[in-house]
Amino acid sequence: MQVNLRSFKQKVHHHAKGMKKFLGKSIFKATGWQYNVDPKLLEKKQVIIGFEHTSNLDTILSLALFEILELKIHTLIKKELFKGPLKPILEKLGGIPVDRKANKDIVTQMVDLFNQNDNFNLVIAPEATRAKNGEDRKPIRTGFWHIAKAANVPIILMYANARTKQGGILGKIYPTDLQKDLEQIKALYAEY
Repeated sequence: MQVNLRSFKQKVHHHAKGMKKFLGKSIFKATGWQYNVDPKLLEKKQVIIGFEHTSNLDTILSLALFEILELKIHTLIKKELFKGPLKPILEKLGGIPVDRKANKDIVTQMVDLFNQNDNFNLVIAPEATRAKNGEDRKPIRTGFWHIAKAANVPIILMYANARTKQGGILGKIYPTDLQKDLEQIKALYAEY
């Protein structure tokens, strides 16, 4: 009996995708959360941002949603973490090592990756962290906007609302003017 290796690999890959999708949906069901996504908002290349980060569950739910949507994602991680046994795990999860002291700035590095790939989803959490006292928040970091603008890709807006247990994708904008776009992003998130 001769086995077609290519066909076998395709079947294994198809079943693995199905299992990941099932696992993603199971996480939402087990946690009591619901997701809302209009697939027409997604493109082959995009910068995906998300607000508001209230717990580590947000990260788990985001990863589950990416599996449901069958999106291979990438995220920026400082290069110092890419050592030892952690390196292959971070690479498998789509981590991109970033050297903040390198001559080539991060925006240029990301534009190169967008240009080198037919499909590329860069996930960035632009929300500044809460102060230790839990009160004041620093301004939103805008690197996501500069990357999307330079790469000529849209910004996809994800959300997670712990109060309503609702999450998903609420909109898409094409970067044009930083201040106007930030105001539009703020207005869209205010609805959720």
